[in-house]
Amino acid sequence: MTAPGRRRPAHVLANAPFRRLWTAMSVCSLGDWLNILALTALAGNLMRDDYRVQSLAIGGVFVAKMLPAILLGPLAGVFADRFDRRLTMFAADLARFAIVLSIPFVHSYQWVIIATVLVECINLFWVPAKDATVPNLVPKEQLESANQLNLLVTYGTAPIAAMLFAALSVVGDLATSTVPFLAGRDATGLALIVNACAYLVSAFLIFTLRGIPKRDGAISTPSVLKQVIEGWRYVGGHRMVRGLIIGMLGAFAAGGAVVGVAKIYVGALGGGDAAYGVVFGAVFVGMALGMFFGPRLLRQLSRRRLFGLSITVAGLVLVTIALVHNLPIVVMLTVVLGACAGIAWIIGYTLIGLEVEDGLRGRTFSFLQSTARVTLLLVVAVANPVAAIFGVHVLELGEFAYQFDGSNLVLVIGGVLATAVGILALRHMDDRKGVPFTADLLAAVRGERLGTERAEHVPGLFVAFEGGEGSGKTTQARLTAIWLRDQGYDVVQTREPGSTKVGMRLRAILLDAAERGLSARAEALLYAADRAEHVEKVIRPALYRGALVVTDRYVDSSLAYQGAGRALDPADVSKINAWATGGLVPHLTVLIDTPPQVGLTRLGGAADRIEAEPLEFHERVRKEFRALAAAAPERYLVVDGTQPPEVLTRQIQDRIHEILPDPVPRESEDATGTMPAIRD
Repeated sequence: MTAPGRRRPAHVLANAPFRRLWTAMSVCSLGDWLNILALTALAGNLMRDDYRVQSLAIGGVFVAKMLPAILLGPLAGVFADRFDRRLTMFAADLARFAIVLSIPFVHSYQWVIIATVLVECINLFWVPAKDATVPNLVPKEQLESANQLNLLVTYGTAPIAAMLFAALSVVGDLATSTVPFLAGRDATGLALIVNACAYLVSAFLIFTLRGIPKRDGAISTPSVLKQVIEGWRYVGGHRMVRGLIIGMLGAFAAGGAVVGVAKIYVGALGGGDAAYGVVFGAVFVGMALGMFFGPRLLRQLSRRRLFGLSITVAGLVLVTIALVHNLPIVVMLTVVLGACAGIAWIIGYTLIGLEVEDGLRGRTFSFLQSTARVTLLLVVAVANPVAAIFGVHVLELGEFAYQFDGSNLVLVIGGVLATAVGILALRHMDDRKGVPFTADLLAAVRGERLGTERAEHVPGLFVAFEGGEGSGKTTQARLTAIWLRDQGYDVVQTREPGSTKVGMRLRAILLDAAERGLSARAEALLYAADRAEHVEKVIRPALYRGALVVTDRYVDSSLAYQGAGRALDPADVSKINAWATGGLVPHLTVLIDTPPQVGLTRLGGAADRIEAEPLEFHERVRKEFRALAAAAPERYLVVDGTQPPEVLTRQIQDRIHEILPDPVPRESEDATGTMPAIRD
């Protein structure tokens, strides 16, 4: 709901120059995916007489497509930026049109490889010019939306290209069998002609585009291999991030194994180019489904556990694909495989965003993208030679004959490796140790979270504010309570520890800087005791009369401070607090995420016992808060605590406004027994 007097900003596609460039990008992306399908299919068709040669021929196309970007990308990026960007993209599109159009007429494998290398070298000029142009066509505040749209067409056009290739293959087969002039020609020629026309359409759109600046600084594009080496220095020392990246690359490699040998595998199953297109598209359709539904899947299961589970299932599905010799079943299983890979990718991206510090996040994502490209290159470069070396073997058992060829072997190896990576990820990153995985999974399927009591349904609304020392949560909790009272709600503003008579005594013990000898277990039990009294005497009575409760700290603080900060078993901390609160869970938890080095500088006066802990302690606390939010995103609002207070207040109010009940009219308060709101 837009605030009065504030106009909703126009969508980024309302920007005519960017819309035209984005359309050109969409057409080019469609052409690029169609190019991969058509060239690998043509290479396989040209060498179809020999299984080993066919495998090597298809692998050669993949290597030819990826090698120029890895070896020459930085040089081409700097070189391309010295020219007019519009003319660079226009000339590149025309060159790609001419080269791709020549492939079906030359019709030789050697020219397929040469043309592939040439097209990829031309892409090295087109892509940097496009990347440098986008920031100059859209306002800075819309750049993120523009980049999201760019990613949408980069990967979203893959299944469209696969379906188009399948349809063109069917039309091409009919044409070559019915038209005498086309007899003997390869059916992939039609797909390549459409591919070339896509580049021609892009050239026209770019040529008619106005408003692109000549130059605005050089593009700095470091070597992919250099990004991999330097990136590992940043993430290699972080156990959690290292496990995430290895898991994501394992899922990526599993999907790459299917793409790499799909042509020869589909051929062995009796499918043609159309079937190859369907299998190729099934991977990306599955990934899109996984990325969209992944965060909504099994909400009560830890995201870390779901991450490892999805990779493990992807590996098992890949082994099944290798062993099943039925094309329709293979297509369905490929969608499942892609979905598992998509779930792992989106969860991994989210967790990395939460775990990595702001200053290192960009380099970590850059490292991940670069390593993913190298992983894909290695998979497709190794997969087809391995398939070629293994060849075709037939196992005969009486009247039953089972064929197991090199493509089956590659898929089995990929599936076993992915399964092993998934199991390692489960063990490496498990944040629910002590809770049986199978029982936890079955509870999540039922919509429950094992190890805690069911959430209690109450008439009122319960909002908790969490964050580290100096995060600003106390200020925002107070401002939120004032705002709610001003709207006519009965509001109870409270805090932990110390909101009851017993709690005040416990607070004096817990925060006394002189109490340095207090054990971690005793500290956790004292906080739980304060919370039990707090819930029993303050929170639950207010909620049952229909009030809105705003608390400064709740259970998550114990999970973060005593669980992660004091290194206690999180399952034990969770259990004693679930018992202490009777399973009462906030409707919304607002996490104000502030780096400890920023928050600690905001504190005034003498530090209490918790504030005086070293920076490493507060770093662990912050990471645990972020992990808790990632595990149940539907119940959290995470805001950046380094923003101005008024910005934080507006974000928090917008989120709380979505879950507010209708206010109780003042004239009916006496009848309902609700206490009148006390204004600050």
